Amino acid sequence: MERVNKVVLAYSGGLDTSIIVPWLRNNYGCEVICFTADLGQGEELDGLEEKALKTGASKLIIRDLREEFLTDFVFPTMQAGAVYERMYLLGTSFARPLIAKHLVEIAEAEGADAIAHGCTGKGNDQVRFELTAMALNPKLKVIAPWREWNIRSREDALEYAAEYNVPVSSTLKSIYSRDRNLFHMSHEGGPLEDPWNEPLEDMYVLTRSPQEAPDEPTYVEIGFEQGVPVSLDGERLAPVLLFERLNELGSVNGIGRVDMVENRLVGMKSRGVYETPGGTILRVAHQALESLCLDKQTMHFKDFVAVKYAELVYNGMWYTRLREALDAFVRVTQQTVTGTVRLKLYKGNVIIAGRKSPYSLYREDYASFGHMDIYDQQDAKGFINMIGLPLKVEAMLNIEGTGHSRYRQPDYTRFKRD
Repeated sequence: MERVNKVVLAYSGGLDTSIIVPWLRNNYGCEVICFTADLGQGEELDGLEEKALKTGASKLIIRDLREEFLTDFVFPTMQAGAVYERMYLLGTSFARPLIAKHLVEIAEAEGADAIAHGCTGKGNDQVRFELTAMALNPKLKVIAPWREWNIRSREDALEYAAEYNVPVSSTLKSIYSRDRNLFHMSHEGGPLEDPWNEPLEDMYVLTRSPQEAPDEPTYVEIGFEQGVPVSLDGERLAPVLLFERLNELGSVNGIGRVDMVENRLVGMKSRGVYETPGGTILRVAHQALESLCLDKQTMHFKDFVAVKYAELVYNGMWYTRLREALDAFVRVTQQTVTGTVRLKLYKGNVIIAGRKSPYSLYREDYASFGHMDIYDQQDAKGFINMIGLPLKVEAMLNIEGTGHSRYRQPDYTRFKRD
């Protein structure tokens, strides 16, 4: 193997990254520094330093990146309206470029010549980490053990952990692969690998079952300034605290569960179950406010942009000029997305109960069917004639040539012979 003196490992403390520490030392003979990004994993960070040192790391560096995660990654993606394949709110996808950014920074500060990650060779995360490294410092070597070692399953990984006395929380009976941050939690593997299997209730971590949610609805008002959430029920809050409270509200009311089969970047399909309580609430609120504040052409074009934006994020292309360019467009669209949205949370549902904005384009007197000065209903006749002109001309030509419009041709299959 290529000589490596020092490597910085993206470390979660889970099964894969736990066994990577002794594996790197055994196979590369290098010093291993572990880096953990605090993105809101909560109790998963408890005892992490002791565990990293016990498995052979020289030290563990933890950085609190929760606010940067929300302001620089979560909120811009929400403002873009980006959702991958109709359902996935990209909770893992936009966390990876942030982690990789700081992984590179720490490698440079520590004088490391390589970085390492625990992503499998079949997944999307390997792409997200490595494209970020290429964009920020292509001189760093990237070590991806799952593409090098002979471990081929989580059972193999558990055996390796036992051999080198690595403490792990995964067992053969509970073998989900999970990723958690302030925005969401994902579940893959184990019984979920059969898409016919319904997720077991004890698998969920962040959300209560909708059936067990309160019988009375919860009302909440979210205030936005230029597309950024800034307050709950009139109280101005910092991003992390605001999002934590949204997560609590979503959790209690059973909101944000998604079960989907998605198309991975590498070409295969995978089944994942996601819990995104606060993010789901926020997305509904933001869209409701946009419906009030954005003009028709901007909103419709923005919907096209959202699909491309989601594709870029999912595919690990965060640090690209195209994403920056799309962000510039989105920022302009958000200049008037200021106001308040009232929501009713009830047994897994986020129901819009009201919205208001000083930049609202909705006028009751314009939309009313009663008398108004701004719009004369007789104007509709000319408008309909104009947009219908191509249809009219084609029908007239067809009638002159065949005697009828091509949409009025008789269907002889409906008639039976005597």
